[in-house]
Amino acid sequence: MEQPKRNRPYAIGVIGVVHETNTFAPGKTELEAFRGDWVEGREAFVGRYRGTKTSMGGAIDAAESLGLELRPGLYTQATPSGMVTDEAFDAIANGMVDSIEQGLDGLVVILHGAMVAESYPDAEGEILRRIRGKVGPDFPLAMTLDLHANISPAMVERTDLIVAYDTYPHVDVYDRAVEAVGLLKRMLNGSVRPVQKLVHTRMLVAPQAMLTDAGAMKELMELAFELEKEPGVLNVSVAGGFPFSDVADAGMTFVVTADGDRELADRCGETLRSAAWERRERFLVRLTEPAEAVALASRHPEGPVILTESADNVGGGAPADSTHLLPHLLASPKKSLLVLCDPEAARLAAKVGIGGELRCPVGGKTDDLHGEPIPIVGRVRTLSDGNYRHIGAYMTGQYARMGLSAAVECGSVTLVLTTERVAPWDVGHVRAVGLSPEQFHIIVAKSALAWKTAFGDVSKLEIDVDTPGCCSGNLSRFRYEALKRPIYPLDSIE
Repeated sequence: MEQPKRNRPYAIGVIGVVHETNTFAPGKTELEAFRGDWVEGREAFVGRYRGTKTSMGGAIDAAESLGLELRPGLYTQATPSGMVTDEAFDAIANGMVDSIEQGLDGLVVILHGAMVAESYPDAEGEILRRIRGKVGPDFPLAMTLDLHANISPAMVERTDLIVAYDTYPHVDVYDRAVEAVGLLKRMLNGSVRPVQKLVHTRMLVAPQAMLTDAGAMKELMELAFELEKEPGVLNVSVAGGFPFSDVADAGMTFVVTADGDRELADRCGETLRSAAWERRERFLVRLTEPAEAVALASRHPEGPVILTESADNVGGGAPADSTHLLPHLLASPKKSLLVLCDPEAARLAAKVGIGGELRCPVGGKTDDLHGEPIPIVGRVRTLSDGNYRHIGAYMTGQYARMGLSAAVECGSVTLVLTTERVAPWDVGHVRAVGLSPEQFHIIVAKSALAWKTAFGDVSKLEIDVDTPGCCSGNLSRFRYEALKRPIYPLDSIE
């Protein structure tokens, strides 16, 4: 029964940290990696995120439309990368907890779901433990998660509401935050009593198989949407998981939230588990060797052809300097585009200047897994500070930084050399250096599927390439130590 009207609006806090941690990636993630998006307090939060199609923008708009008083605390994020140091994690987690104001009625926590710190494999679970230590076990708490979250039992036990993204590429992050705030208000006014059910499929899925516009993942999403129509079901979250975090609970999971009805949540969860298992073979990824991929792309009559090098997926924590494809591109007569993170080469290009000749090795400087430096001779065509805002469907309005960047023509290949890693989530990362994707027959996207929000509208063909790297779609390349076994397809399960 809904409670009587209040004399003041409900006050809700919003805090968060988003980091997708690749435990196979080289290096550690220090606190400095988060400083570029470190926002504290209402004025800074609203100033940065109002009008953006981000989770934060969704929280702002939903609170205003529902008559809630929004009190933001600390929010920060960093580009996906390697293991987060304990020093960085403690600073962020404790900073978030300290930023929760007194007198709140509820809290929205914006997390990723696949963050891993040196001493905390379930980083989100630990963050929630610390939050509960401050606000208490019964305080209304809603959480948003990425579709690639590895959802643990602790994450479910320490929240009242979990709302995960429904799309990959992630074009609904704003909407899911709006949904989470709306459900939290319904909980606050007593109109719903959420109970949650977590189901693990015992399936480990590569990101390339999680496209929500087609195939098996689309079918699971459609089933989830049908279940959400049942009376008493508040939300069904389908999390494909993040296979590059070697943690116990990695893999595809579902969270069903029902209104006080645990049996209903259990039944819906088992329906989804069965549906996923029936489709398990359709979640396997098929990849093409680099030489063959470039040859196929070169023969295709129309471009751009997108070569997806998911093994060097920046959005999955990879270093963005893999050179396994570069020799094959240099041997092709077709115009091609490759973005490499190489601070040394980018700074040298700036020193040479526009129109100058650049002679140096590029890429392959992080580790042996992602290739070796390739000597190039090219002409510097443009230089940029690398700052831009997203203009496409993914997090429209979000700020992005490539650092000092140079476009260098090396015969048929145009290299974009950056000082910061940048994921190809938005066409702005190409336009920021004065280029257009339509200029090229071949574009290498260091991504699994999220590149579609940058190049999906111009792509004439896409080819998934099998190169070595810390985000390979070939999961048998990885040595898992913490992952709970058995799990498909690494193990045989009846």
